[in-house]
Amino acid sequence: MDCRVKPGNDEMGQDDQNYAMPLACVSTSREGKVPRHIVCLSFDFDTQSGFIARGMTSPTMLSRGEFGLIGAQRILALLKSHGIRATWFVPGFTIESHPRACEALLPDGHEVAHHSWAHIPPAQQTRAEEEADLLRANDAIARLTGHKARGYRSPSWDLSESTIDLLLAHGFLYDSSLMGADYWPYRARRGDHVELGKPYGYGEQSELIEMPISWSLDDYPHFEFVRTPTTVLPGLQSARTVMENWLDEFRYMQQTVDWGVLTYTMHPYVIGRGYRMLALEGLLKDLAAAGAVFMTMEDAAREAQALMFAPDADSTP
Repeated sequence: MDCRVKPGNDEMGQDDQNYAMPLACVSTSREGKVPRHIVCLSFDFDTQSGFIARGMTSPTMLSRGEFGLIGAQRILALLKSHGIRATWFVPGFTIESHPRACEALLPDGHEVAHHSWAHIPPAQQTRAEEEADLLRANDAIARLTGHKARGYRSPSWDLSESTIDLLLAHGFLYDSSLMGADYWPYRARRGDHVELGKPYGYGEQSELIEMPISWSLDDYPHFEFVRTPTTVLPGLQSARTVMENWLDEFRYMQQTVDWGVLTYTMHPYVIGRGYRMLALEGLLKDLAAAGAVFMTMEDAAREAQALMFAPDADSTP
């Protein structure tokens, strides 16, 4: 068996096809093929944008985002030393405010992907506002890299009802904002219907590839201490404990699927602290020793497209 999701698959009912993943028990490799487990390292290079979008504009709060410029230099040096290409989701704000820091992403072949312009969650915008922000950010990416982004991640992982349609209309290959699976990319849906007291209504699958994420695999909630008048995010967890948990997630992927993609999400102003960088380096070494294949998210999405969604493709690259 293979993992290609095909319309009319006899092993699944029509309703089953609406889920993020097929419900039938399938294997992602054929006899004689070697299992392949992909790791995508992704960095949301927000700098001050997220704080500004949340109205947190005191000098100290803004300086927390500014530290991301130092963190980015450390991350780039670490990735270069291990020969790893990563995906950087860069708001247009960061490109226009810190052009030299963003230019430093290019020489080693890192992917620059879309993370809005102003770091405002699409769920808080009208369709017109969301599209204007999307276009403005893509223009900034094109000026930086010479081409528009193929991948998108929404600020705060909060899509609007219009996001999928807008991404398709503007030529995006993948999104990385949803949590409907863990190790297998899937087709993002649009038109789900939700009404209190009624069963969930699944919409139609689109051509957009979803590269799923999880807050548990994001550095921010584990590490950042944030205090506001109404809430406290405690953060400040042990970096080595978190990295061991992240390594266990990879190990579980190896045990349960023959082919899969695991995405880690980090922020330079968070992971860039010295002791966290040491823990991250330890994770990279452990992942490499365990057989991880490091890829940019665009490359992983294209492999998933050929493996899972192309009607006549072989099931394993």
